[in-house]
Amino acid sequence: MSTGSIALSSPSAAMGTRLTLTHRQKAAIVVKFLMQEGAAIDVDRLPETMQADLTQTMGALGIIDRATLGEVIHEFADTLSNIGLGSAGGLAGALSFLDGKIAPSTAERLKKEAGLQKFLDPWDRLRSLPSQDLIEIVIAESIEVSAVLLSKLDVTVAAEILTALDGPHARSISYAISKTGSVTPQAVQRIGQSLVAQLDNQPERAFSQPAENRVGAILTITNPTLREEVLAGLEETDPDLAAKVRKAVFTIDDIPSRIAPFDIAKALRPLAQDDLTAALAYAQSQGKTEVCEFILGNMSKRMSDALKEEIDDFGPQKPAKGDAAINLMVATIQDQLAKGEIKLVQPDDT
Repeated sequence: MSTGSIALSSPSAAMGTRLTLTHRQKAAIVVKFLMQEGAAIDVDRLPETMQADLTQTMGALGIIDRATLGEVIHEFADTLSNIGLGSAGGLAGALSFLDGKIAPSTAERLKKEAGLQKFLDPWDRLRSLPSQDLIEIVIAESIEVSAVLLSKLDVTVAAEILTALDGPHARSISYAISKTGSVTPQAVQRIGQSLVAQLDNQPERAFSQPAENRVGAILTITNPTLREEVLAGLEETDPDLAAKVRKAVFTIDDIPSRIAPFDIAKALRPLAQDDLTAALAYAQSQGKTEVCEFILGNMSKRMSDALKEEIDDFGPQKPAKGDAAINLMVATIQDQLAKGEIKLVQPDDT
Protein backbone atom coordinates (compact mmCIF):
# COMPACT_ATOMS: atom_id res chain seq x y z
CA MET A 1 0.00 0.00 0.00
CA SER A 2 1.15 3.52 -0.69
CA THR A 3 1.58 5.89 2.21
CA GLY A 4 -1.18 8.47 2.04
CA SER A 5 -2.29 11.47 4.04
CA ILE A 6 -4.91 9.68 6.14
CA ALA A 7 -6.13 11.05 9.44
CA LEU A 8 -5.40 9.05 12.57
CA SER A 9 -7.90 10.00 15.25
CA SER A 10 -6.08 11.22 18.35
CA PRO A 11 -6.00 14.36 20.51
CA SER A 12 -3.75 16.01 17.95
CA ALA A 13 -6.02 14.96 15.08
CA ALA A 14 -9.00 16.42 16.91
CA MET A 15 -7.18 19.77 16.91
CA GLY A 16 -6.87 19.61 13.13
CA THR A 17 -3.42 18.02 12.75
CA ARG A 18 -3.20 15.48 9.92
CA LEU A 19 -1.03 12.44 10.65
CA THR A 20 0.43 10.24 7.92
CA LEU A 21 -0.07 6.49 8.40
CA THR A 22 2.87 4.18 7.84
CA HIS A 23 2.66 0.81 6.13
CA ARG A 24 2.95 -0.81 9.57
CA GLN A 25 0.03 1.18 10.96
CA LYS A 26 -2.14 0.39 7.94
CA ALA A 27 -1.35 -3.31 8.30
CA ALA A 28 -2.28 -3.19 11.98
CA ILE A 29 -5.59 -1.49 11.14
CA VAL A 30 -6.44 -4.12 8.50
CA VAL A 31 -5.52 -7.05 10.78
CA LYS A 32 -7.51 -5.63 13.71
CA PHE A 33 -10.54 -4.95 11.50
CA LEU A 34 -10.51 -8.44 9.96
CA MET A 35 -10.14 -10.12 13.35
CA GLN A 36 -13.00 -8.05 14.78
CA GLU A 37 -15.12 -9.24 11.86
CA GLY A 38 -14.36 -12.86 12.76
CA ALA A 39 -11.67 -13.68 10.19
CA ALA A 40 -9.24 -16.45 11.21
CA ILE A 41 -5.78 -14.90 10.79
CA ASP A 42 -2.81 -17.08 11.76
CA VAL A 43 -0.68 -14.34 13.28
CA ASP A 44 1.36 -17.00 15.07
CA ARG A 45 2.83 -18.06 11.70
CA LEU A 46 4.67 -14.74 11.45
CA PRO A 47 8.25 -14.46 12.76
CA GLU A 48 8.34 -13.49 16.44
CA THR A 49 9.75 -10.02 15.67
CA MET A 50 6.86 -9.28 13.29
CA GLN A 51 4.34 -10.54 15.85
CA ALA A 52 5.84 -8.17 18.43
CA ASP A 53 5.85 -5.22 15.99
CA LEU A 54 2.22 -5.87 15.03
CA THR A 55 1.12 -6.06 18.66
CA GLN A 56 2.94 -2.86 19.63
CA THR A 57 1.62 -0.97 16.60
CA MET A 58 -1.93 -2.17 17.21
CA GLY A 59 -1.71 -1.09 20.83
CA ALA A 60 -0.59 2.41 19.85
CA LEU A 61 -3.33 3.03 17.26
CA GLY A 62 -5.81 4.64 19.57
CA ILE A 63 -9.26 5.36 18.08
CA ILE A 64 -9.62 5.15 14.29
CA ASP A 65 -12.42 7.27 12.81
CA ARG A 66 -14.80 5.73 10.28
CA ALA A 67 -13.45 7.73 7.34
CA THR A 68 -9.85 6.67 8.02
CA LEU A 69 -10.86 3.03 8.41
CA GLY A 70 -12.78 3.17 5.14
CA GLU A 71 -9.81 4.63 3.24
CA VAL A 72 -7.38 2.02 4.61
CA ILE A 73 -9.70 -0.93 3.86
CA HIS A 74 -10.48 0.47 0.39
CA GLU A 75 -6.74 0.81 -0.37
CA PHE A 76 -6.15 -2.74 0.92
CA ALA A 77 -8.96 -4.10 -1.31
CA ASP A 78 -7.54 -2.26 -4.34
CA THR A 79 -4.11 -3.79 -3.70
CA LEU A 80 -5.61 -7.30 -3.48
CA SER A 81 -7.64 -6.85 -6.68
CA ASN A 82 -4.47 -5.94 -8.60
CA ILE A 83 -2.63 -9.12 -7.59
CA GLY A 84 -2.63 -11.69 -10.39
CA LEU A 85 -0.40 -14.40 -8.97
CA GLY A 86 1.63 -14.60 -5.80
CA SER A 87 3.98 -16.99 -4.07
CA ALA A 88 3.96 -16.53 -0.33
CA GLY A 89 6.64 -17.89 1.93
CA GLY A 90 9.63 -17.52 -0.39
CA LEU A 91 11.67 -20.68 -0.95
CA ALA A 92 10.02 -22.40 2.02
CA GLY A 93 6.60 -21.78 0.52
CA ALA A 94 7.75 -22.95 -2.93
CA LEU A 95 9.18 -26.17 -1.49
CA SER A 96 5.95 -26.80 0.38
CA PHE A 97 3.96 -26.20 -2.84
CA LEU A 98 6.19 -28.62 -4.79
CA ASP A 99 6.29 -31.26 -2.06
CA GLY A 100 6.12 -34.67 -3.75
CA LYS A 101 6.65 -33.17 -7.20
CA ILE A 102 10.43 -32.76 -7.08
CA ALA A 103 13.04 -35.31 -6.03
CA PRO A 104 13.56 -35.49 -2.22
CA SER A 105 17.32 -35.13 -2.74
CA THR A 106 16.77 -31.89 -4.70
CA ALA A 107 14.49 -30.50 -1.99
CA GLU A 108 17.00 -31.34 0.75
CA ARG A 109 19.85 -29.76 -1.22
CA LEU A 110 17.88 -26.54 -1.73
CA LYS A 111 17.03 -26.41 1.96
CA LYS A 112 20.65 -26.83 2.97
CA GLU A 113 21.93 -24.26 0.45
CA ALA A 114 19.41 -21.67 1.62
CA GLY A 115 19.85 -22.49 5.29
CA LEU A 116 16.11 -23.08 5.51
CA GLN A 117 16.35 -25.41 8.46
CA LYS A 118 17.19 -22.40 10.62
CA PHE A 119 13.82 -20.85 9.82
CA LEU A 120 11.49 -23.84 9.64
CA ASP A 121 10.12 -25.35 12.85
CA PRO A 122 12.57 -28.17 13.65
CA TRP A 123 10.04 -29.95 15.83
CA ASP A 124 7.68 -30.55 12.91
CA ARG A 125 10.46 -32.47 11.19
CA LEU A 126 11.48 -34.36 14.32
CA ARG A 127 7.88 -35.39 15.01
CA SER A 128 7.64 -36.81 11.47
CA LEU A 129 10.58 -39.20 11.99
CA PRO A 130 9.96 -42.95 12.43
CA SER A 131 10.07 -44.18 16.03
CA GLN A 132 13.26 -46.17 15.40
CA ASP A 133 15.11 -43.03 14.27
CA LEU A 134 13.92 -41.18 17.38
CA ILE A 135 15.05 -44.06 19.59
CA GLU A 136 18.55 -43.83 18.08
CA ILE A 137 18.62 -40.07 18.76
CA VAL A 138 17.58 -40.61 22.39
CA ILE A 139 20.23 -43.29 22.91
CA ALA A 140 22.94 -40.98 21.53
CA GLU A 141 21.86 -37.77 23.30
CA SER A 142 22.15 -36.60 26.89
CA ILE A 143 19.40 -37.23 29.43
CA GLU A 144 18.40 -33.54 29.44
CA VAL A 145 18.13 -33.26 25.65
CA SER A 146 16.21 -36.55 25.50
CA ALA A 147 13.78 -35.24 28.13
CA VAL A 148 13.03 -32.16 26.01
CA LEU A 149 12.67 -34.29 22.88
CA LEU A 150 10.18 -36.68 24.49
CA SER A 151 8.24 -33.73 25.93
CA LYS A 152 7.71 -32.37 22.41
CA LEU A 153 6.51 -35.69 20.94
CA ASP A 154 3.04 -37.23 21.02
CA VAL A 155 2.46 -39.16 24.22
CA THR A 156 2.07 -42.50 22.42
CA VAL A 157 5.36 -42.05 20.54
CA ALA A 158 7.19 -40.96 23.70
CA ALA A 159 5.86 -44.04 25.52
CA GLU A 160 7.03 -46.29 22.67
CA ILE A 161 10.52 -44.79 22.87
CA LEU A 162 10.74 -45.19 26.65
CA THR A 163 9.61 -48.81 26.35
CA ALA A 164 12.48 -49.52 23.94
CA LEU A 165 15.12 -48.23 26.40
CA ASP A 166 16.66 -50.13 29.27
CA GLY A 167 15.12 -49.51 32.69
CA PRO A 168 17.72 -47.15 34.24
CA HIS A 169 17.91 -45.00 31.08
CA ALA A 170 14.10 -44.75 30.86
CA ARG A 171 13.84 -43.82 34.55
CA SER A 172 16.51 -41.12 34.23
CA ILE A 173 14.73 -39.52 31.26
CA SER A 174 11.34 -39.73 33.01
CA TYR A 175 12.76 -37.91 36.03
CA ALA A 176 14.42 -35.30 33.79
CA ILE A 177 11.06 -34.65 32.08
CA SER A 178 9.66 -33.58 35.45
CA LYS A 179 12.39 -30.91 35.61
CA THR A 180 11.72 -29.35 32.20
CA GLY A 181 9.24 -26.81 33.54
CA SER A 182 11.87 -24.07 33.72
CA VAL A 183 13.23 -24.61 30.18
CA THR A 184 12.68 -21.50 28.05
CA PRO A 185 11.04 -21.61 24.59
CA GLN A 186 14.28 -20.28 23.10
CA ALA A 187 16.24 -23.18 24.61
CA VAL A 188 13.72 -25.70 23.28
CA GLN A 189 14.00 -24.16 19.82
CA ARG A 190 17.81 -24.29 19.94
CA ILE A 191 17.72 -27.95 20.96
CA GLY A 192 15.38 -28.74 18.07
CA GLN A 193 17.59 -26.89 15.59
CA SER A 194 20.67 -28.69 16.90
CA LEU A 195 19.04 -32.11 16.49
CA VAL A 196 17.88 -31.28 12.95
CA ALA A 197 21.37 -29.98 12.09
CA GLN A 198 22.81 -33.35 13.15
CA LEU A 199 20.33 -35.12 10.88
CA ASP A 200 21.33 -32.90 7.96
CA ASN A 201 25.03 -33.49 8.55
CA GLN A 202 24.69 -37.22 8.01
CA PRO A 203 26.00 -38.44 4.63
CA GLU A 204 23.44 -39.13 1.93
CA ARG A 205 22.56 -42.80 1.51
CA ALA A 206 22.19 -44.64 -1.76
CA PHE A 207 19.46 -46.93 -0.37
CA SER A 208 16.32 -45.71 1.35
CA GLN A 209 15.61 -49.09 2.98
CA PRO A 210 17.83 -50.54 5.74
CA ALA A 211 20.01 -53.51 4.85
CA GLU A 212 17.88 -56.07 6.69
CA ASN A 213 14.78 -55.07 4.70
CA ARG A 214 16.64 -55.38 1.40
CA VAL A 215 18.12 -58.76 2.31
CA GLY A 216 14.72 -59.90 3.59
CA ALA A 217 12.98 -58.89 0.35
CA ILE A 218 15.53 -60.87 -1.70
CA LEU A 219 15.31 -63.97 0.50
CA THR A 220 11.51 -63.82 0.44
CA ILE A 221 11.41 -64.95 -3.19
CA THR A 222 14.28 -67.44 -3.08
CA ASN A 223 13.66 -71.15 -2.58
CA PRO A 224 13.29 -72.24 1.08
CA THR A 225 16.50 -74.30 1.10
CA LEU A 226 18.70 -71.40 -0.01
CA ARG A 227 16.85 -69.03 2.33
CA GLU A 228 17.52 -71.15 5.40
CA GLU A 229 21.14 -71.70 4.34
CA VAL A 230 21.73 -67.94 4.07
CA LEU A 231 19.96 -67.21 7.38
CA ALA A 232 21.95 -69.93 9.14
CA GLY A 233 25.17 -68.37 7.84
CA LEU A 234 24.06 -64.92 9.01
CA GLU A 235 23.29 -66.25 12.48
CA GLU A 236 26.87 -67.47 12.75
CA THR A 237 28.46 -64.21 11.60
CA ASP A 238 25.98 -61.58 12.84
CA PRO A 239 23.15 -62.86 15.07
CA ASP A 240 21.57 -59.40 15.47
CA LEU A 241 21.38 -58.86 11.70
CA ALA A 242 20.05 -62.39 11.22
CA ALA A 243 17.21 -61.70 13.68
CA LYS A 244 16.29 -58.48 11.84
CA VAL A 245 16.41 -60.25 8.45
CA ARG A 246 14.18 -63.07 9.71
CA LYS A 247 11.66 -60.46 10.81
CA ALA A 248 11.85 -58.76 7.40
CA VAL A 249 11.48 -61.99 5.41
CA PHE A 250 7.88 -62.60 4.36
CA THR A 251 7.00 -66.07 3.05
CA ILE A 252 3.83 -67.99 2.38
CA ASP A 253 4.06 -69.45 5.91
CA ASP A 254 3.75 -65.92 7.35
CA ILE A 255 0.40 -65.19 5.72
CA PRO A 256 -1.83 -66.45 8.58
CA SER A 257 0.15 -64.59 11.24
CA ARG A 258 1.18 -61.41 9.38
CA ILE A 259 -1.87 -60.61 7.20
CA ALA A 260 -5.10 -59.57 8.90
CA PRO A 261 -8.07 -61.77 7.88
CA PHE A 262 -10.03 -58.77 6.55
CA ASP A 263 -7.05 -57.86 4.29
CA ILE A 264 -6.76 -61.19 2.48
CA ALA A 265 -9.11 -60.33 -0.37
CA LYS A 266 -7.47 -56.93 -0.86
CA ALA A 267 -3.96 -58.44 -0.66
CA LEU A 268 -4.64 -60.92 -3.47
CA ARG A 269 -7.01 -58.83 -5.61
CA PRO A 270 -4.42 -58.01 -8.35
CA LEU A 271 -3.48 -61.70 -8.76
CA ALA A 272 -5.17 -63.56 -11.62
CA GLN A 273 -7.43 -66.39 -10.45
CA ASP A 274 -5.49 -69.00 -12.44
CA ASP A 275 -2.22 -67.93 -10.74
CA LEU A 276 -3.86 -67.99 -7.31
CA THR A 277 -5.24 -71.46 -8.00
CA ALA A 278 -1.80 -72.71 -9.04
CA ALA A 279 -0.19 -71.26 -5.90
CA LEU A 280 -2.80 -72.72 -3.53
CA ALA A 281 -2.80 -76.11 -5.26
CA TYR A 282 0.98 -76.42 -4.95
CA ALA A 283 0.93 -75.11 -1.36
CA GLN A 284 -1.68 -77.71 -0.46
CA SER A 285 0.40 -80.47 -2.05
CA GLN A 286 3.34 -79.36 0.11
CA GLY A 287 1.33 -79.72 3.32
CA LYS A 288 0.63 -76.01 3.85
CA THR A 289 -2.99 -76.72 4.74
CA GLU A 290 -3.21 -73.99 7.39
CA VAL A 291 -2.19 -71.30 4.89
CA CYS A 292 -4.69 -72.49 2.28
CA GLU A 293 -7.53 -72.69 4.81
CA PHE A 294 -6.71 -69.20 6.10
CA ILE A 295 -6.78 -67.69 2.59
CA LEU A 296 -9.91 -69.53 1.44
CA GLY A 297 -11.70 -68.95 4.75
CA ASN A 298 -11.30 -65.19 4.48
CA MET A 299 -12.64 -64.80 0.94
CA SER A 300 -16.22 -64.53 -0.20
CA LYS A 301 -18.07 -67.86 -0.20
CA ARG A 302 -18.52 -67.70 -3.97
CA MET A 303 -14.81 -67.13 -4.61
CA SER A 304 -13.78 -69.70 -2.02
CA ASP A 305 -16.03 -72.41 -3.48
CA ALA A 306 -14.81 -71.70 -7.01
CA LEU A 307 -11.16 -71.89 -5.96
CA LYS A 308 -11.70 -75.15 -4.04
CA GLU A 309 -13.19 -76.77 -7.15
CA GLU A 310 -10.30 -75.57 -9.31
CA ILE A 311 -7.71 -76.75 -6.74
CA ASP A 312 -9.28 -80.22 -6.63
CA ASP A 313 -9.09 -80.45 -10.43
CA PHE A 314 -5.54 -79.07 -10.59
CA GLY A 315 -2.97 -81.64 -11.60
CA PRO A 316 0.50 -82.14 -10.08
CA GLN A 317 3.07 -79.40 -10.68
CA LYS A 318 6.81 -79.51 -11.02
CA PRO A 319 8.60 -77.92 -8.02
CA ALA A 320 10.06 -75.10 -10.10
CA LYS A 321 6.65 -74.16 -11.50
CA GLY A 322 4.95 -74.53 -8.12
CA ASP A 323 7.56 -72.38 -6.35
CA ALA A 324 7.18 -69.75 -9.08
CA ALA A 325 3.40 -69.66 -8.50
CA ILE A 326 3.87 -69.24 -4.75
CA ASN A 327 6.51 -66.54 -5.28
CA LEU A 328 4.10 -64.67 -7.55
CA MET A 329 1.42 -64.79 -4.87
CA VAL A 330 3.84 -63.57 -2.20
CA ALA A 331 5.16 -60.85 -4.54
CA THR A 332 1.59 -59.64 -5.11
CA ILE A 333 1.07 -59.33 -1.37
CA GLN A 334 4.37 -57.47 -1.02
CA ASP A 335 3.35 -55.09 -3.80
CA GLN A 336 0.09 -54.34 -1.97
CA LEU A 337 2.11 -53.70 1.18
CA ALA A 338 4.45 -51.33 -0.67
CA LYS A 339 1.48 -49.41 -2.08
CA GLY A 340 -0.02 -49.04 1.39
CA GLU A 341 -3.15 -51.00 0.46
CA ILE A 342 -2.58 -53.32 3.43
CA LYS A 343 -0.30 -53.41 6.46
CA LEU A 344 1.59 -56.26 8.06
CA VAL A 345 0.52 -57.42 11.48
CA GLN A 346 3.65 -57.17 13.62
CA PRO A 347 4.69 -60.36 15.45
CA ASP A 348 4.22 -58.70 18.85
CA ASP A 349 0.80 -57.17 18.03
CA THR A 350 -2.15 -58.49 20.02
